[in-house]
Amino acid sequence: MSEVGHAKNTANFETLISFVTSYGATYNPSKPGLDVAKLSALLAQTLASLTDTNDKRSVSTDSINQRELVFEPLSKLTTRIGNALSVSVVDSLIAEDAKSIINKIQGKRASPNATPDPTIPVADQPKTVSSSQMSYDQRVESFDRLIKVLEGQSGYVPNENELKTVTLNTKLTDMRAKNTAVVNSGVDLSNSRLSRNALLYADDKGLVKTAQDVKKYVKSVFGATSPQFKQISGLKFTTPKS
Repeated sequence: MSEVGHAKNTANFETLISFVTSYGATYNPSKPGLDVAKLSALLAQTLASLTDTNDKRSVSTDSINQRELVFEPLSKLTTRIGNALSVSVVDSLIAEDAKSIINKIQGKRASPNATPDPTIPVADQPKTVSSSQMSYDQRVESFDRLIKVLEGQSGYVPNENELKTVTLNTKLTDMRAKNTAVVNSGVDLSNSRLSRNALLYADDKGLVKTAQDVKKYVKSVFGATSPQFKQISGLKFTTPKS
């Protein structure tokens, strides 16, 4: 169910409370939880929960955006690192290893220009780098590997500050922090949604079930064709599809 659906259920519940309150002493249910005071308390809890979920969604979205800002320049940066390494005094095998890591960071295939050999069975064709390696966790770890390769080469001494290993390690720390913030804010948002959904949709005393019970009670007291029941019968309370 969309966020609008949760809010609509809550808004209709508030309208329902207003109607049954107007019925005065005639509205006198014996079932626990259906009295006006309990209904109002449930409404307050649900409104607070909706606000909490909205707040945590905002934090999560901001964390995702902040991570994007840190990761977005990574492909261009690693291309520059590769170019700097190619004109440094390092072993050719080390340069190839670094190039392979850079390809993983950038999501390039191991042999981007390779074409299938028609004389070789498909099952025996060389495997390429999976695009799944573009996940944030994997890019962080690949960047860490690349830095360690650079740190092991005394011939890698670029003059540009942004290419020096000290600066790269600072960026790595920031990348890890931003990625962790996304994970943590996502967990917080998920837990908030669980709490909100319990208040709205619990089988025994959730807002939707309570609203349905209130409508049944009003129907039993005033009658199915009564003006009172007609006032509230059109208020819709929906449950998400499982």
